[in-house]
Amino acid sequence: MKKLHVLMLIVGLAFVGYLVHRIGPAELWRELTNLGWGLLPLVCCEGIAEFFHTISWRYCLSGPHRSIPLMRLFRINMAGYAISYLTPTASVGGDVTKAGLLALSHKGPEAVSAVLVGKLSFAIAHLFFVVLGSILILPHIDLRPAIRVGLLSASLLVAAGIVAFLWIQKHGKLGAFVRWLVARNIGGKRLRNLAHQINSVDETLKVYFRERPWGLPLAVFWHLIGYAVGIFQTWFFLRLLVDDSPIPRSIVAWFLGMWFDLLSFAVPTNVGVFEGTRTVAFSVVAYAPLFGMTYAVALRAAQLFWAAFGLITYASLISTRTQHPRTEVPLEQRWQRGVPHP
Repeated sequence: MKKLHVLMLIVGLAFVGYLVHRIGPAELWRELTNLGWGLLPLVCCEGIAEFFHTISWRYCLSGPHRSIPLMRLFRINMAGYAISYLTPTASVGGDVTKAGLLALSHKGPEAVSAVLVGKLSFAIAHLFFVVLGSILILPHIDLRPAIRVGLLSASLLVAAGIVAFLWIQKHGKLGAFVRWLVARNIGGKRLRNLAHQINSVDETLKVYFRERPWGLPLAVFWHLIGYAVGIFQTWFFLRLLVDDSPIPRSIVAWFLGMWFDLLSFAVPTNVGVFEGTRTVAFSVVAYAPLFGMTYAVALRAAQLFWAAFGLITYASLISTRTQHPRTEVPLEQRWQRGVPHP
């Protein structure tokens, strides 16, 4: 799998080089310089969106992890963001990093459970926007039939996968196959130890869905807020470069980008895919491909900034290994920077 990710990364980088060559390096650089200090709000939007995603993640926590302060959780989230972004592991490396950092505060299956529920809520929110956009926007834009059918078909497959992931978590079936093997004395001691660990995670997930029925919906809601920041980000970018930047066209370009992202989640940092799809999305709403490529590069700069922040945060968390109390925080203290404890 790691070799496949590296191969996809190399192919993606080659495609980016091809796009830059076709569009023109000089023209791309001119548009980037035209952004000027306007690049800073784009960078800030990326951080604000990740902060909302962190609030969402709080609703995915269970057990002693619910007492982790919001700002520490933000640092853990950004550390995972950095590892996912800067290494050819897609999101796997970031998820392992977040689980490991959570375990520094409180060891146990709750760390793995929090990451799994967090991924589920993230995917559901992403799918929600894609479904909503396809209903409201797709009938009014001009896409080639092949692209339209391909997007819809692939989205249905992804949606089926998300529904299956939800069912597996809610019913504690993550280790069903491993338990089946162990029951037939296959795999030996090592597999039995693995089954024990997975069973603990399954039980934690079942307890989470039973005791916190509103946890997942609230997590999805905050992810939706985080995703929606991208609408302003897209509109602001266009406002900097063109005189005519109506909000509806910004929403369509943003929606199409979100749709392509949903279908390319396995590509490390969406290299090549991100740049190519933004070029297509901006072309659909009657902007030159140059603007789509400029937009992609500007957002790459924002992502790199927060990835660097996350990497520094990761080093800090590992070096300090701060331990938090394992006791539940009293209700009257469950407020962190104005956000109520979920």
